[in-house]
Amino acid sequence: MIFVLVTIKTTKFISSLIKQGEGLTIEFKECRNALNRDVYQTVCAFANRHGGHILLGVNDSGKISGIEPTAIEQIKKDFTTAINNPQKLDPPCYLTINEISYGKSKLLHIYVPESSQVHRCNGRILDRNEDGDLDITSHTRLVASLYHRKQTVYCENRVFPFASPDDLRHDLIDKCRQIALFRRKDHPWGRLDNLNLLKSAQLYQTDPVSGQSGITLAAILLLGNDNMLLSAVPHHRTDLILRKVNLDRYDDRDLVETNLIESYDRIMAFAAKHLPDPFFLEGDTRISLRETIFREIASNILIHREYTNAFPAKVIIERGQVRTENSNKPHGFGAINPLTFTPFPKNPVIARFFREIGRADELGSGMRNMMKYGRVYGGADPEMIEGDIFKTTLKIPEYNGQVNGQVNGQVNGQVITADKKWVLIALQACVEPQKSSSIQGLVGIKHRETFQRKYLDLLLADGLLEQTVPEKPQSRLQKYRLTAKGREYLKNNGS
Repeated sequence: MIFVLVTIKTTKFISSLIKQGEGLTIEFKECRNALNRDVYQTVCAFANRHGGHILLGVNDSGKISGIEPTAIEQIKKDFTTAINNPQKLDPPCYLTINEISYGKSKLLHIYVPESSQVHRCNGRILDRNEDGDLDITSHTRLVASLYHRKQTVYCENRVFPFASPDDLRHDLIDKCRQIALFRRKDHPWGRLDNLNLLKSAQLYQTDPVSGQSGITLAAILLLGNDNMLLSAVPHHRTDLILRKVNLDRYDDRDLVETNLIESYDRIMAFAAKHLPDPFFLEGDTRISLRETIFREIASNILIHREYTNAFPAKVIIERGQVRTENSNKPHGFGAINPLTFTPFPKNPVIARFFREIGRADELGSGMRNMMKYGRVYGGADPEMIEGDIFKTTLKIPEYNGQVNGQVNGQVNGQVITADKKWVLIALQACVEPQKSSSIQGLVGIKHRETFQRKYLDLLLADGLLEQTVPEKPQSRLQKYRLTAKGREYLKNNGS
């Protein structure tokens, strides 16, 4: 009885493989009475990539041809001998080949697990590409990328013993400390000097192999000056492109080659410059859809990038959509289903630092927010594709002052026209300097943090208001007053 159940499960599994067809992890070989010579190339490619299944006795179109019963034992023997021969496959793979009865035909099934080593077949390095085996021996960049995928350490933890914490931008360290303290008054960074802050954030480490101590690649990426950053990662850049009218080139472009803290600000500013932000209420709280969505896009591009890969990250704003691309160390391949997706940390130290300053959420929650609000913003679910290049496509509205739809009952957003009434109220209040709490009361927002981040910071960023004590953002004497730009706004809006 057990044997029958196992046979049924095996048959169903083989049927599912045949139904899927050849692809990144599935290969068919007709192999009627002898092994195809390229079987070993596929074994090598699967071991070097994500592993996979090889079915012998099935042709390329998925039609069952079967294997001659009298040839099965010799095929199994030839395969086992060759796969353990370092002159054929180096280093050797220790695999099994299983005989399967499928209807009236005999098939052979080989499962190749992903290897922790780089393998060569007949002296050549092969990698899997869609449904084919690719010889990458002469492609230095691809070979380097393959070796990197086999490493068990994160590149962000690489120690630079001859670089000093003094080579980092201390103004950025101070800025991040103040942001963390604003979000949480008892944040431990407030009690630490710069060196101990770096150690606390794992940006200053000791290499367990060499015993050398120093700042890490993560520290340089997050807080390094531009010269140091481009010395450590010369290919580092994020390309921001607007392409709506001039489709051959671009309408606007910002080539960002600076640290990740300021890169984040540049991405957000580019989105604010070229994308609409329809007025949207979640309950009685205004939600900036553009800010919420692009916070996730910006943090994803910067946190989850594979920094050993020279592929430049891109944000491309087109008519009706935004596309992003960044190099990736994949843990799967193809379109991502948010309901079943299991996130893997790509650069956990960088991600943790971003969370401390409020520019990222816990692993996985960012994708949920992007799906939740992206559907409202553009009228369709964002699309995310995992691979060596991680790709995102987000639909964007043609701005008409409104946003349509709600998110499956999760967002009870009241859709209203963008009359910016709250802006006028806040600006009118600040003709004479006012404290934040006074402005908040007039606008009618209950939560202090929500008012600060979603309302007051927006007016400061747009240059409509300014602080009376700008050198001490957290001063108890801090007030906000109207700028010349703010007065012009009031004048033009009939107040």
